[in-house]
Amino acid sequence: MTLQYTAPLDEMRFTLKEVFDAPQFWANTEKLAHVDEDTVDMILEEMSKFATEVLLPLNQSGDQEGAKYLGDGQVATPTGFKEAFRAYADAGWIGLGGDPEFGGQGMPKMVTMLTEEMLFATNQSFALYPNLTVGASLCLLAVASQEQKQQYLQKLYEGQWAGTMCLTEPHAGTDLGIIKTRAVPNDDGSYAITGTKIFITGGEHDLADNIIHLVLAKTPNAPAGSRGISLFIVPKFLVNADGSLGERNGVQAGSIEHKMGIKASATCVMNFDGATGYLVGQENAGLAAMFVMMNYERVTMGLQGLGASVLAYQNATRYACDRLQGRADTGVVNADKPADSIIHHADVRRMLLNAKANSVAARTFAMYVAQNLDIAKFSDDADAKAAAAGKVALLTPIAKAFVTDKSFDAAIDCQQVFGGHGYISEWGMEQIVRDTRISQIYEGTNGIQSLDLLGRKVIKDGGKAMTAFLQEIRQAAEQAPNHAITAAVLDAADAVADLTAAMQDAAQSDANAINASAVDYLHAVGYLCYAYMYLLIVKACDGKTGDFYESRRKLAEYFVARSLPDLYAHAQMAKAGSSSIMAFDAEFFA
Repeated sequence: MTLQYTAPLDEMRFTLKEVFDAPQFWANTEKLAHVDEDTVDMILEEMSKFATEVLLPLNQSGDQEGAKYLGDGQVATPTGFKEAFRAYADAGWIGLGGDPEFGGQGMPKMVTMLTEEMLFATNQSFALYPNLTVGASLCLLAVASQEQKQQYLQKLYEGQWAGTMCLTEPHAGTDLGIIKTRAVPNDDGSYAITGTKIFITGGEHDLADNIIHLVLAKTPNAPAGSRGISLFIVPKFLVNADGSLGERNGVQAGSIEHKMGIKASATCVMNFDGATGYLVGQENAGLAAMFVMMNYERVTMGLQGLGASVLAYQNATRYACDRLQGRADTGVVNADKPADSIIHHADVRRMLLNAKANSVAARTFAMYVAQNLDIAKFSDDADAKAAAAGKVALLTPIAKAFVTDKSFDAAIDCQQVFGGHGYISEWGMEQIVRDTRISQIYEGTNGIQSLDLLGRKVIKDGGKAMTAFLQEIRQAAEQAPNHAITAAVLDAADAVADLTAAMQDAAQSDANAINASAVDYLHAVGYLCYAYMYLLIVKACDGKTGDFYESRRKLAEYFVARSLPDLYAHAQMAKAGSSSIMAFDAEFFA
């Protein structure tokens, strides 16, 4: 009854090399010329081994034991986590995508996203510790001074130090403009940071020698709202001039949260009591700086959902092939047994295919976003960089919200395959569901992501980025082979264009239109994105024979028949506007 996992390396290589032709992209991009197929294959193979042999065995035991608050600001991670983290760090995984100038390996996002998928598939709680460290490193690389980069990045890449981001406060979640944490200047150029932050992933633990907190706070006389937020480095232990650790700083965990899932990940209440902090970037520009980390985390949460859905699918498929229950509707399959395995029941196959179709589309979409991230970061073509960055900005809310929503649905379908056993802890399926649920909530709830997409990335933009994306999709369809997905993509693109125009009109006359329709709008666009990915998949399979390529074509047909129709339902609901919602007085909800 232990969860099993086999890294889908063939599917990953197909996505990387055949759908997106990554080797040619690397060869044509001077800053990625050091990346080659053999090295990437070795990276994927090694992560597959580490994830399967080291992290998966700690998944269920870590959930059962959980992180523990020991008092006096100390937190213990579950048995085996310290050893696994040290092995992970020593193997260079944290610095895989890091800047070589500071000891990183310089691998592109198209590679690191696949290692992150395996990480989240085998142990969601563990994955969050190095994940926050990578995010903090990206933020520092983007906005910190050269001196700060020299002081912190190599230690973070090596896993000697870990990182966090400290945004949320008891009274301030999404509305960061009302944070109360204060940063008062000291005579030596540092700041005294005072306040309380909650929901801080990895805020305290026993995995690294030091923890580098990136903290949002307001300086005296800062402008009101989000325009007055600054970003600070607040180390757990102060760092001496020679890089050694000095005295304990005035920050510690007051407690850890007791959660529905990811129980082995320490989610902390962090108290800053005049802690010494160092300004990162410009004063009052902290929120923009922190968005570097937040957007990385949002894309990564999509990978969390993807990894979870793959693990759920693999175990549900294994169970469905073994579980004997009833007879197949088409007649007895195994006459020598009292019943047939449930894989012969169409409804069971429906649930499994939902999960499989999701994971294939989600991985392809994540790779599409990753390639655009790499173009924006590494290309020498200014126009290409700008276009890719704009596309990433448009699609990040979808990469976070739609992928996690559909991956959670996939986990539920896979749990349902188990029937009553799916509700029992020993099988591990209920843990997958519990762990994955958080991916829809943190790093900006999926409702907030939807508002970002429709309100900021579409309405405020005048629909320019969406129009460009739709044009790209139509051009791809015009060059695609004859398959059901081709016409379906063109129809879907037209439906989203019509919906976008309707939302722009509604926003002019209805103050509640965006808030009322944003989630359905995002889901409609999400289904289009997945349809586009299946178009790219079918194109990559064109002229190729064999079971693998045929299965991709059949999955595309399944998606058109059983998933894509939901696009039109969401479009209709989005167009319904706010009237039916706002018809109720506030007293109705009292």
